[in-house]
Amino acid sequence: MTTFSYKPSTWVPFRDQAAIDRVRNIKKEDIAKHPNPDFKIQVMPAVEIEFLWLMDIFYRIKQMADNNTQLVMILPQPWPAYKRIAYLINKFRIDCKNLYTFNMDEYANEQGQIAPEDWPYGFTYAMKKYFYSQIDPELRPPENQMIGLTNDNLKDYGKKLADLGGADVCYCGPGWTGHLAFIEPDAPEFNAPLEQWKQMGPRICTLSPFTIAQNSLHGSFGKSGDLAMVPPKAATIGPAQVIGAKHRIDFHAITINGTTTSWQRLISRLVLHGPVTPAVPESILQTLRTDVYVSDQVAENIEPDWNSGY
Repeated sequence: MTTFSYKPSTWVPFRDQAAIDRVRNIKKEDIAKHPNPDFKIQVMPAVEIEFLWLMDIFYRIKQMADNNTQLVMILPQPWPAYKRIAYLINKFRIDCKNLYTFNMDEYANEQGQIAPEDWPYGFTYAMKKYFYSQIDPELRPPENQMIGLTNDNLKDYGKKLADLGGADVCYCGPGWTGHLAFIEPDAPEFNAPLEQWKQMGPRICTLSPFTIAQNSLHGSFGKSGDLAMVPPKAATIGPAQVIGAKHRIDFHAITINGTTTSWQRLISRLVLHGPVTPAVPESILQTLRTDVYVSDQVAENIEPDWNSGY
């Protein structure tokens, strides 16, 4: 076979060909092996991962109420599945007065103005719709304890978390670029050497073209590849807030509407086994106490499927 060599496109944020080739060849049976004993990887069916995520949130809230202690959570994009947690809270009459939740991120426009709470495509809007409003009024935390990023609080967002002792848990999962929250590898707002990058807090950042493409497939934007529908920037927590959390739970389970196709298959391997670098933001989790759950589909070997073709 004739040799044909090429480098990754300059649009690709992480371009270390040797590292990419190495992780691309990690087999499913080896993906859970990692030298850091505090970085624990498990492979399981995707349906079990969603159940585990919901039950972990519910368990922590119930434990908080039972012990009359404070619980501070950093929560990811508010899927409609949050309604199931609200259902359990109502069913078991759990008092959430000591619950504090911080959204990871929120969309912003080209001028850096953060989407208002009543914008129906926004994360704060969805969190209030699918979670907060679904909890019986007598069980809800005060509304100012379910916190999303706004123009008014962005500057103090990290301090609000720190004043509460930092997050007890941060739930996350990698985007196509390996972003953590909306901490993008190619955003100029996060361009810094690793040690300086680790200390960065919340800010407005420029979304990667790959993230815009990824999010154009989300149901909220019509899952139709409508690139113009996705805002160009976002407000996001910084690496410091993730590192400062007492624990992290990381999920890798995204496929294209339940098919065997997954854009996460390669980036998950870079996140879990590639170099720790701001060029793959979620890779920082390798150095921290983290529970990682990878779906069977994402863990599958990376190899051609000639039957699918183009």
